[in-house]
Amino acid sequence: MADVVLDEVYKIYDNGFEAVSGLSLDVADGEFLVLVGPSGCGKSTALRMVAGLEDITQGELRIGGVRMNETPSRDRDIAMVFQSYALYPHMTVARNLGFGLELRGHDAGEIEQRVEQASQMLELTQFMDRLPKQLSGGQRQRVALGRALVRHPQVFLLDEPLSNLDAKLRASTRAEIARLHRTLGTTMIYVTHDQVEAMTLGQRIVVLDKGVIQQIDAPMHIYERPVNLFVAGFLGNPAMNFFRGRLSQADGLVLEGDGAQLRLPALTTKGVQVGQEIVAGVRPEDLHLVEGSGAAGGLSGTVELLESVGSEAFIHATSGRWKLIARASPYNLPAVGARITLQPAPERIHFFDAQTGKRLEQ
Repeated sequence: MADVVLDEVYKIYDNGFEAVSGLSLDVADGEFLVLVGPSGCGKSTALRMVAGLEDITQGELRIGGVRMNETPSRDRDIAMVFQSYALYPHMTVARNLGFGLELRGHDAGEIEQRVEQASQMLELTQFMDRLPKQLSGGQRQRVALGRALVRHPQVFLLDEPLSNLDAKLRASTRAEIARLHRTLGTTMIYVTHDQVEAMTLGQRIVVLDKGVIQQIDAPMHIYERPVNLFVAGFLGNPAMNFFRGRLSQADGLVLEGDGAQLRLPALTTKGVQVGQEIVAGVRPEDLHLVEGSGAAGGLSGTVELLESVGSEAFIHATSGRWKLIARASPYNLPAVGARITLQPAPERIHFFDAQTGKRLEQ
């Protein structure tokens, strides 16, 4: 096992495109770190630089305290799991698992022992004589994990390994990866655009946008205190509701904008001033349906759409030109077209500067 340090790392391509900008990360020995962000944010490029599949334009990469910028990929003692599985189609599962060890000159007895351990850990024993084409997507992904596992590397790198699986298989394989990390205690760096994977797997999350780190923290800390509008809007499904407007003094503090009003309790408005243009953010689970329209401090709106997903429902509504989504019980829902009032939980309102997008301290 080893720690991984990226110190002011840049990746600039020949055409001048800057895919990664000043990336600084310190991944602790044995940590499970997740890089998350939208397509094109630089997360896979960063992982490929750690793997040695992309050259580092500027900055330094250290694994286990040793500079690795010029070290070939095969000599970095890392194992990578790809989105595409990358299995040898003409080899059995057993041969796929052990082939990398054969190429590195390990003796037959050691290879057999490592392959057996990996197959038992990943419940692949019954598939050892099958070819990849005879396996399901989830089974193939477990073989890909096993091929990395037998290497006993210092660091595991996983590049969107679950994106080709259906929802049920993603959930079960996600649990398998989490169990493997708990068992092995090996340093893992995992790349995904799926926020559920990020929130459930990562001990820490790195949120990237346009090659720049936006926030690094434990999953729930980021969810509860996003540092800017990008992070607030990216993490959360459905996304956080945003209300842009200007604070006015009228029987307390009121955010006015787009033909609607949101009353803000004094407790939550520390650090913002009357007349200031801000964005207030409220997550769907923090907007509560209350009896009667026009309740004090609530948002009056019209129901536009109802989505019931079994254990919960989502109410889509409009208030002036503000569009909002509230998470609610699936029972006794208002009808489409009905007038409702949604009350934000005062202590759960987030404030952001309308110009910079940065969080306003509360």
